[in-house]
Amino acid sequence: MVIAVLRERAAGETRVSATPETVKKLIALGASVTVEAGAGLAASFADADYAAAGARIAQSDAAAGADIVFGVQGPDADLLAGAKPGAWIVAGHDPFAQRPRVAAYAAAGFEALAMEFMPRITRAQSMDILSSQANLSGYKAVLIAANLYGRAFPMMMTAAGTVSAAKVFVMGVGVAGLQAIATARRLGGQVSATDVRSATREQIQSLGAKPIFVESVKGIEGEGAGGYATEMSAEYQTAQAELVSSHIAKQDIVITTALIPGRAAPRLITDAQIATMKPGSVIYDLAVAQGGNVEGSVPDQVVERHGVKIVGYSNTPAQLPADTSALYSRNLYNFVAAFWDKDTGRPVLDDEIGTAIRLTQGGKVVHERLTQ
Repeated sequence: MVIAVLRERAAGETRVSATPETVKKLIALGASVTVEAGAGLAASFADADYAAAGARIAQSDAAAGADIVFGVQGPDADLLAGAKPGAWIVAGHDPFAQRPRVAAYAAAGFEALAMEFMPRITRAQSMDILSSQANLSGYKAVLIAANLYGRAFPMMMTAAGTVSAAKVFVMGVGVAGLQAIATARRLGGQVSATDVRSATREQIQSLGAKPIFVESVKGIEGEGAGGYATEMSAEYQTAQAELVSSHIAKQDIVITTALIPGRAAPRLITDAQIATMKPGSVIYDLAVAQGGNVEGSVPDQVVERHGVKIVGYSNTPAQLPADTSALYSRNLYNFVAAFWDKDTGRPVLDDEIGTAIRLTQGGKVVHERLTQ
């Protein structure tokens, strides 16, 4: 049973899908692990560390003979030459945007497993790549915004006078939003937050932040489908826009985190609203790669509009490659270990999770969200 770990080719991708720690654990299960030379360098993991953990280092054709191929982002099909028929391609596949690549996997006879489709159920929590990566993304977003902000974060009382605390507004209280709240609070910010899900009010308060909610129109009482928010009614969107407009003008830093799986990111902040903010304010758009929550945001650039700096990395987790790789690789190990069959010496998926994450099988695209 051979697991191959490929070097990432996507521009700006610094993460790796296995670390020396998880390689050692995979070998302990009974697998053999091949790591492509240089796969972990951008995340500060040397080839020698992988070799010391028991991996074989491949200079070329790393996927040759592989039963399972690991990736952070789905590899192009030509990098899978020599992988066994029916090999699992375990990665974040971005299947809605990468349909031709998914079709190429099917044509080549591979079984593509999209880890971002992992159902949000209790037994799959340790396999959830979206949560593990979003956690650190929310943290990094606040640090980047703080670095761009031309003032101090905490309130400071000095002999020369008082420095006011930065006012931070977090829009979207999922995993990334909660970590953004916690990080901004630790830095000494005065934090408020909003979400379409009414159930997040207590979470916001538990972190010491002020909840800002539309009261006149009902939102989602609990979680949306699969633990995500869903698109709201036009009436709610109008009420939310009015609420945000009055609140955002008073803020120094805004972090937006709203995403709807398989859809363009919802627009939360318009140019007119940006114009009401104080010069020197900062907005970090965590959804910039999916179209952006903020009008005028551009991936991987700092844009200034009306004196406000707008920033968003298309791959925020890649800004913290050592830690995000460590968490991501544990997600993949936990996935393989949970389904490991000692009798056959390989993982065997059950129907619930298999159906949820399997994109291709038997030469066909089989996931219902891609075949409708």
